[in-house]
Amino acid sequence: MTETTAADRLRAALEHPDASARLQAALAAGTRPDDSYVAELVARCAVEPDFFVRDMLTWALTRHDPARVVPGLLPEVTSEVPQARSQALHTLSKIGDPAAFGAITRAVLRDRHPEVARAAWRTASGLVPDDAHEALAEELATQFGRGDHDTQRSLSRAFAAIGPRAEPIVERAAASSYDVVSAHARATLIVMDDPDTEFAEAVVEARRVVAQRALVGED
Repeated sequence: MTETTAADRLRAALEHPDASARLQAALAAGTRPDDSYVAELVARCAVEPDFFVRDMLTWALTRHDPARVVPGLLPEVTSEVPQARSQALHTLSKIGDPAAFGAITRAVLRDRHPEVARAAWRTASGLVPDDAHEALAEELATQFGRGDHDTQRSLSRAFAAIGPRAEPIVERAAASSYDVVSAHARATLIVMDDPDTEFAEAVVEARRVVAQRALVGED
């Protein structure tokens, strides 16, 4: 009879049909880290249906050695499974290893799945090195006007995280002739100026300015 390993037992526990049992398994894996758990935790992130369990999986991974976890997560950033991509990016943002920035390519930042793109923007803006602020801002500016309220808010927050060096790029987008781009960029400038401002309020003000611009153009 083949003896089961700690990793085997964790895998079985993470496949339990009861979400609360899976949550406890992830909690235990983070409470008592073991290098052999890393691959199992990463693999489960790609398929776990419960949000709270996924969050615990991320926490458990942050409790392990980053030198083992980050190399395990990086291939997931380009996985064919959207959840694997978004969860890997989310976890990398929590770990905060600057080495992960290089894995966030243009394709990742432009991912067609909003939840992946949002995770990529958040992670990239948190890990961006000093010499790449402007380049990242230029790339993120291509996403102005994209998606629903939550997606646009995530992009604005990413620009706020990048900081003042992104302002000229956002100001240029604010002058766009495309109203949806201009309004989103103007709302972003408001958030960058005062991070405590509610994004919904910033959008209302930005749309008012864009509407006034349109009226002036008609005169």
